[in-house]
This record gives sequence, structure tokens and C-alpha cells, in this order.
Amino acid sequence: MPTTTTATSTRLDVRKITARIGAEVTGLSPDLDLDPETIAAVRAALNEHKALVFRGISLDDEGQQRFAGYFGPLTTAHPTVPAVDGAPNVLPVDSEDGRANHWHTDVTFVLNPPQASTLRSIIVPPYGGETLIANAAAAYRDLPGPLRAFADSLWAVHTNDYDYAVPPENLNCTERERRAVFISTKYETVHPVVRVHSLTGERGLFIGGFAQRIVGFSTGESRDLLRLLQTYVTRPENVLRVSWEPGQLVLFDNRITQHYAIDNYDDLPRRLNRVTVAGDIPAGIDGRPSYSVKGDASHYTPVAGARAAT
Repeated sequence: MPTTTTATSTRLDVRKITARIGAEVTGLSPDLDLDPETIAAVRAALNEHKALVFRGISLDDEGQQRFAGYFGPLTTAHPTVPAVDGAPNVLPVDSEDGRANHWHTDVTFVLNPPQASTLRSIIVPPYGGETLIANAAAAYRDLPGPLRAFADSLWAVHTNDYDYAVPPENLNCTERERRAVFISTKYETVHPVVRVHSLTGERGLFIGGFAQRIVGFSTGESRDLLRLLQTYVTRPENVLRVSWEPGQLVLFDNRITQHYAIDNYDDLPRRLNRVTVAGDIPAGIDGRPSYSVKGDASHYTPVAGARAAT
């Protein structure tokens, strides 16, 4: 149970939630106004635990943006989806706008996806609506040696024009309109299947729902390969289950996790606000960087340089 005391006498307690992923952070003020030493301690905890839960917070959109900004420059809300009115860095994750109940890493279809994501509870259903977050580094370590060596050599095409779980002909008019907005600009980027984390040096499986094809393989072969690798990511022991409550924020490392919003709350309203931190361009184990095939996301995110580990 590591405890950090900052220069301003803030007592930061980090308590593991599961063996492989997740920790609850306590001892901070409800507004999460942090001094530099505490920011470094939170970053170190994020590097170790991949996902951090903060309860009993009191933040508005401005406060959430300030907190996310401690870890780097912010992206705008999304490359194609509109932001909260008056808050261009805040994306409303609202059940009324659709339910993202598939495993994914945020915005991997652009060249430099966010390095970290924050989610803050706005409207919480009385039951269900949890978010699952999976440790992709643990998944990589779980791979049998021959499969791990094979994965090291693979590259995947990520796109926002991906295969939805619901066939297009089964979408209603509202859902078709949402999809049209989501793919109003089409993006395609090639990333290494095994990404090296720029701060920790860990290797993780960098796939998820936007990864649609493995370079050099057919669509059918790619689906089989991605499905096999994905089973290691979503093993129960690699997954944190976040139950939402009022006054809660979750910070997770988007470079080495995937997440899934469970659609198990009937037709009840559920809303979280998301703010993401700009990331660097992924690189594989040989140091080669990702490359863009289609779509310019410079309006969405600056390319952030890697920072020294803390």
C-alpha cells in the first residue's frame, strides 16, 4: 500500500484494486488541484497500475480539463464527433448518442492516439453501466513464446470506418446519422500490433475494435489473428471493472489498455464526460513508427513528445 507525501503535505494513498490492473487514489482534495510533486506521483501510479480511480471528487468541465492537462497538452474532443457546447476539449459520452459496447483503445485510427483518457461521471444509472478496462501489457506477457514472437512482427490497419457489431441494415435512422458523423472524415493508420510504451518500455498488444486488418493478410485471416490476440487482452484476470457513482473520475493509460462500456442498464440515461491527453506516435519493438494512410487529424491532436519516466 504505497503512500506518497508531497511538499505541500498532501497525503497520496494508492491502493491496488486487482493484482494486474487498477488502483484507487485517495488523500487528494476534491478539486484535484495538484502540485508538481503530486502530479509526478500520480503519473508513477498510472505507469504502474494503468488505470486510476478517484472518488468523492468535485469537478466541472473546466476542472477536468485542468486535471487532464497536468499530463500533457489536450486533444480536442474528437476528430469527427461534436464537443460539449463551449468546451472544445470535452466529449460527452452519452447513452442517448449510442453505446460503445465494444473493446477499443481511444481513437487509434489517427497517427498519434491519446496517451491518456479521463472519464468523469455526470449521470449514473442506478444499476449497470460499468466500464471494463484491460491491461494490454499483461496480455502480451501471457502470450506463448511463439505467438509473442509472431505478434512482434505484425502491423495492423486501424480505421474509424470499422465493422459495427450491428449490421448496417439493422441500424435505425438515428443510428445511421450518428455513424455518418463518426465517419464523416475517414481515417486509416497502420500501427504495430506490439507497441513499446514510451515512458515505461513495456510492450503491449495495441489492437482493439478499430484494428480491422493485419498487413500482409486477408480480411478473413486478419480477423482470426486479431480474435486470437484479443482473447488474451480480455482474460478476466487482466480486466478492471469500474462501477460508476456520482463524483467519480477515472484516469487510464490509453497507450497500453483497452476499455468497454457495458450495455446492461436498460434504457436508463448514462453520461460521462471524456477529456483526453495528446499522445506520441506509437513505435514497435524495432523502433519503427506508425504511419498514416488516410485522413489528417492535425485539427484534433498535436503530436506530443515522450516525457521522461517519473
